Amino acid sequence: MPARRARACLFLAAALLLIWAALPASAQAHGLVGRTDLPIPQWLFAWVAAVVLIVSFAALSLLWPQPRLEHAPARRRVAVPLVLRALAGAVSIAVFAIVLYAGFAGTSVPTANLAPTAIYVVVWVGVPVVSIFLGDVWRVLSPWHALARGVAAVATRLRGGEALRAPLTYPERLGRWPAVIGVAGFAWLELVYVDRDVPSTLALITLLYALVQLAGMGLFGIERWRTRGDAFGVLFEQFGRIAPLELRDGAIFTRRPLSGLAQLDGAVPGTIALLAVMIGTTTFDGASNGELWTSIADPLQELFGDLGLGVTAANEVTGTIGLVAVILLVGGFYRLGVMGMQTVGGDHTTGELAQRFVHTLVPIAFGYLLAHYFSLLVFQGQALSYLVSDPLGDGSNLFGTANSTVDYTLLSASAIWYVQVAALVAGHVAGLTLAHDRALVIYRDAREAVRSQYWMLVVMVGFTCLGLWLLSAVST
Repeated sequence: MPARRARACLFLAAALLLIWAALPASAQAHGLVGRTDLPIPQWLFAWVAAVVLIVSFAALSLLWPQPRLEHAPARRRVAVPLVLRALAGAVSIAVFAIVLYAGFAGTSVPTANLAPTAIYVVVWVGVPVVSIFLGDVWRVLSPWHALARGVAAVATRLRGGEALRAPLTYPERLGRWPAVIGVAGFAWLELVYVDRDVPSTLALITLLYALVQLAGMGLFGIERWRTRGDAFGVLFEQFGRIAPLELRDGAIFTRRPLSGLAQLDGAVPGTIALLAVMIGTTTFDGASNGELWTSIADPLQELFGDLGLGVTAANEVTGTIGLVAVILLVGGFYRLGVMGMQTVGGDHTTGELAQRFVHTLVPIAFGYLLAHYFSLLVFQGQALSYLVSDPLGDGSNLFGTANSTVDYTLLSASAIWYVQVAALVAGHVAGLTLAHDRALVIYRDAREAVRSQYWMLVVMVGFTCLGLWLLSAVST
């Protein structure tokens, strides 16, 4: 490595580690063990994470001279029979109906009702985890997508083979903004709304969301709305691009891991906002339990109380402000890194670079998601064993598993923490790899491409440090 490049890397490492050292150790992350329970001190994890990213950056600079992901081919492996896809869709619709029924007719105790666990654990966390291995499984499992496909197939048969046409053309200027609103709305429901775990309320919101998706697919076309307007469809499709498998055209294809993200069209309006929302909401969830947020939130709640709002409304308004502020902060940090990249040369505008490199945020968003919710997935996911037998919480025992319990000794707190740290670091290394590969395509030569990524390294290490702070620092 040239001396100038090495000096630049060392400078970035020193600066970022100093920033990390200055971070307050005052936040309590979601469902995590404290520092004192860890076998290795927090500061050592910070150093290791930063070193891993910097070593990865140096290795990419030396060993990755040509783009390998941008135009990687996908190979068709096996056809998926239509009857199998139809069966999967029918099962998803049936499960959706059961979850709704449980929410409306079952017990009001959240942990004894199937609906909250099915929505918050299985869909919100479990589907993304499966997607990074098997591809966009939500394309098959989405109940409203399956229902729309079924209705369209029946209508086509009744029309003598003539396919239905969407009555309206989807406005391109809307891009993925409907999905951005949907993801932000779900995050607000989970993190801010006081009745977020009331089964009947959750079932009603889920039903209304499904009806909106069916209306959108009916007006603009099933696939167009699925890839633009359905919050879960758009987000999970992006996570599925990480996987080495892809389902399309009725067949399963294999491809290089991460290469699907190189095909993500970042120029579609709302794409950057979607990833900023995803990273920002998990960041806010972790930070909202710490002393820093408490010192900000308490005066705001008092202010809104003095203005006439009740306690609940004041808390929700304060939480909404904090959620929006953190999302804007994450988006601004990414924009700042791109602005620095723009100074390297090549006559690329900041807006162009922001769009061309936004796919690098997808593995980071997944890393934050997994790190933040892994303990929830491991422990509350076990509740499915008794919830499937007693979905209403009324004492039923349909499959003989209603008396099973959650094994909280399945994984130690330290083991969970190691997985969470690994998810964060791996997500950022993947993002750095994608950024380097894209830079080799955009810039004139490899040296200029490497120099442009100094700034992306700042972004990656910065996000890693933030994630580790949220995971490991606890209030006392």
